[in-house]
Parts: sequence; structure tokens; C-alpha cells
Amino acid sequence: MNDAPDRKLWGAAEAYESYMGRWSRLIASHFLLWLDAEAHGRWVDLGCGTGALSRQVMQTCRPSSLLGLDLSEAFLQAAKHSVPEAEFMLADATDTGLPNAEFDYAVSGLVLNFTRDPRATLREMVRLVRPGGRVALYVWDYAGHMQIMRSFFDVARAIDSGAAAFDDGINAPICRPGPLRRALEEAGAVDVEVTAVDIPAAFPDFDAYWSPFLGGTGSAPKYVAGLSDDVRNRIRDAVQAALPTGPDGEILLAVRAWAVKGTVAE
Repeated sequence: MNDAPDRKLWGAAEAYESYMGRWSRLIASHFLLWLDAEAHGRWVDLGCGTGALSRQVMQTCRPSSLLGLDLSEAFLQAAKHSVPEAEFMLADATDTGLPNAEFDYAVSGLVLNFTRDPRATLREMVRLVRPGGRVALYVWDYAGHMQIMRSFFDVARAIDSGAAAFDDGINAPICRPGPLRRALEEAGAVDVEVTAVDIPAAFPDFDAYWSPFLGGTGSAPKYVAGLSDDVRNRIRDAVQAALPTGPDGEILLAVRAWAVKGTVAE
């Protein structure tokens, strides 16, 4: 594997941590409280990334075992460092190769819309869980109150129509309450519930907000990496002007994820 920055989506652990990983951890703790899992369960985390959700599972849910799966070696190495008590394996979330009904809980954080087939991922999650076990995940509210991204893309699309090709508010329609519920039910889960998980996202100044967009990891950073200096600077200045900024330069945004959970039918 080439370790030089290649700007591939979700390809660099440090860039992802700066851009979204830190917010994922905060969402994960609220998500797990809502899931209300029993202790000593067998868990699998599909698309575990740098281990944000896996770490929270290990710290708060007292699992008997935890297996994290991802397609990025760089992410898996970061996850192993963050959660040494868990096991991690290179695997595709749509076709893990693991046995049926092997787990009590299958979870996923902020990755469903980045898998090659989100509905196949949901079917795989249901397949991996025993009857009576739980399947649960969360995704960003890209089209609504994930303001870190919406503040960027609403401005970028007004300047460059090409930004729409990277805007998950347009390109990930499954990341909304109705589609999420229907997709998990169609995958075979019952008693499906959806809820909003909200947290604040504070930045001390504009540079703290903008710098993660330069890392090349994630939809918006990938888009930014392909821009000319002129267009990038125009978008940067317009985003800065549009953001709600306090008297000392601080920026406070809302961050929302949609969480969905269901039970595997007996």
C-alpha cells in the first residue's frame, strides 16, 4: 500500500479523525445509551473506521467480544491502537464472510452510505445477528442539521455547480428517517425505531473549522482537494462570511445524526 497522501475517500486515519472522527465519538456515546444494550454481548462493528464507535462499545457496554471490520488498513491500524482489547479484521461490510447468527449486536457508525451497497450492508448486519439480537447504526443528517457539512456545501454549490456531485445531502437519500426505517425493515429487522441524536460542534476560530476540509478524507475534503486555488479561496471566504461567528471568532454549530435500531426476528 502506498502511504503517501492519495486523497482517496476515507483513506487516511489522521485526516478522518480531524474531520469527523472526533464528532463520531460524541455521537456514539448518545447512540449507545439509546440502544440500551445488555452487558456481555458479542458485538460486530461494520465499517469501524478509526474505532470511534468500537471504543465506546468497549468502554460502556461491557461486551464479551468485539470485532471491528473495515476495508482500510490505515483505519484498522488506528482502531487497534485505540481499542487494543478488541479484534479487527479487513472485510467488506456487504459480504463479511462471517458465519450466520454469530453476534448479539451488529452496529455501524457513519459509514452506511459509503458502503458499495447500503441495503446489502443492512442485510449482512441482520444475517450476522442471532434471532432476538439487535442491529443498529447511525448516519449524519446530511440534508438537514449536520451543519459542519451543510454550511460548506450550501455555499460551495452556489459558487461551483460541481460541488453537488460530492454533497451527501443530495447523494445519500438513505440518510433520512423514512428511508432508514424502510431499509432496515426490508433487510429483515422488526420493531424498528429511528431517532435524532444532536450534539454541539464548537470551533475556537475559522481556521479550526476550515483546516479539516484540506485533509482530502471525506466527501467535502475530497472535493476541495480537486479545486483550483482560485475557486477554493472563493469558497473559503464565502463560507467564513456565512458562518455564525462570535465576537472572539468562535463558531458554534449543531450536529445531528439519525440513529436506527431493530431486532432480528425470532
